[in-house]
Amino acid sequence: MNITTPIARQIEDAVQNIPGWTPIDQLLTLFNLAYASAGLPGDILELGSWCGRSAVALGMAARLAQNTKVHCVDLFPVKNDWFKNADGTYSLSVSINGRQFGAYGEQTVWAEPFERDIAPVYERYPGTLDAFNHTIAANDLGGLVLATKGDLGIFAASTAANFALRMAFIDGDHSEDAVAKDIEIVERYLLPGGWICFDDAFSTYEGVNRAITRCIIDSGKYQLCQQMTRKLFVARRK
Repeated sequence: MNITTPIARQIEDAVQNIPGWTPIDQLLTLFNLAYASAGLPGDILELGSWCGRSAVALGMAARLAQNTKVHCVDLFPVKNDWFKNADGTYSLSVSINGRQFGAYGEQTVWAEPFERDIAPVYERYPGTLDAFNHTIAANDLGGLVLATKGDLGIFAASTAANFALRMAFIDGDHSEDAVAKDIEIVERYLLPGGWICFDDAFSTYEGVNRAITRCIIDSGKYQLCQQMTRKLFVARRK
């Protein structure tokens, strides 16, 4: 990284060809939180990585801090994991270790964005994990940004007893129960002063909004709760 080149420009250059929906202002906010919390012990966790767009921004910040890893958890679907619903929308179901994990069940993906944004990924890569690994290697983040195929339950089962987080970015299943469960798991590891962040918050996903309101804003466990960009909400644990 060039310490005299604006980080916003570096992030924009790094992600310009990475498929995904995270806007530059949100990526810059994630970078800044990860960078500013470098004085805390603990790693960074991302749930919902797709092809690695936001993982690059988090990895760029983590690279500036010694002994920090970015753990990226995603179902990483291949093309055949997607299926069309009766109404023409799309959902997915991924088999991992003999278990089925579904996504986009409550709020499905409309055909137009699926064909525009998702289907082309599978024209370039066999699966999204291949795309993610390509992204990480192309940005020299190998060994620093680590992928886990699964959900937070699978990830948590593999963590050490002393595992700790200084930041978590949640962009998984958008139903209220799922977001609340993800918060519950993250809270096992999130240090005081650590940040928890949410994509698609207070935009168009009522399940995300309700879970954040109930488990974060009204819980009394967090401070500096703030919507930072159009769809990114952050809070710092007391």
